[in-house]
Formats: sequence, C-alpha cells, structure tokens
Amino acid sequence: MLDALITSKTRIKLLMKFFLNSSSESYLRNLEDEFGESTNAIRIELNKFEKAGLLNSRSAGNKKMFRANTQHPLFPNIHNLLRKHFGFDQIIDKVVKNLGDIEQVFLVGKFARGIDTDIIDLIFMGEGVNKNYLSELVEKSEELISRKIRYMVFSASEMQKYLKLHASTDFLLLWGKE
Repeated sequence: MLDALITSKTRIKLLMKFFLNSSSESYLRNLEDEFGESTNAIRIELNKFEKAGLLNSRSAGNKKMFRANTQHPLFPNIHNLLRKHFGFDQIIDKVVKNLGDIEQVFLVGKFARGIDTDIIDLIFMGEGVNKNYLSELVEKSEELISRKIRYMVFSASEMQKYLKLHASTDFLLLWGKE
C-alpha cells in the first residue's frame, strides 16, 4: 500500500524508523548501515523531512541526531497510517477481544525500532489469558497480514522486569485498557 503512495524506498524506511516508534532516534551513518543505502539518498530525505518540520534534530558530539517531531500536526496521521499498513490495528482488534484480562499489548523487537521484517514480536500483559484462543487468533491474523507473529504473555511484574532491561526504543505500546 505505501509503495503505491510513496515511491521512494528510502522515504518509506525513514517513516517507519521515526514515525512507528516516536522515541526512535538515529544519525546519518547509523541509518546508512541499517538501511544499506547511500548516505546521499538518506541525507536528501532527512533534509526534506526536517525542512517540513516532520523531524527534529540535535547535535550529539559530531553527530546530528534525528527524531520524529511528535508535535507536528501530521504526526498522529502518519503514525496511524503506518500502523494500518503493517496490520497492527487488525492484530489488536482480532486478538484482544474475548481473550481474557489483557491490560496492555506491546510491539517489541525490530518493528518497535522501525525496522521492517517479516516477523512481528508482541507481548501481551495480563492475567488469566486464554493461550489456546490467543494461538488461534494469532494464526488467523497472520493470514490477514501475511507476516509471522511471535508472542509472549507476561504478568504485570514480569512486564516491569522486561521494561527495566530494555531501552525505550525496544518496545512500543500498541494498546492499553482505558
């Protein structure tokens, strides 16, 4: 879907990197290694995004660090478009309903860091989760989004331990009880 709207592969990768997880931050050379593309192509897109106000930058030593501007009026729309593109809205809708006492659902791993992959890693936090039903629903969701889904179920205390051990860019809250 995004490929039809946005023809630049570099631009799509940058949108994923910075707008899927707003706490994601990076610099040019790191993006070059991560994307496997030339610094010039990446620099051009970073400059366009920064000029449009979609990215903020700051100096860290001799590096210019980039991060999504979450205050930009289009940030929520871009974030939601990416979530829909990767099927996260379908995963949550299909899996959370009638599952048990789910408190939160987190995206973890490469996708949480804005790196496209065929495997989506999720953590469900809650008590009394029907794991057989969860397995069934994940299987159906995998067919809908054409990606593999790996998941773990944590209690609240297990989740707190996980969060303490990982950087804020390693996880992304997808859903939480209101």
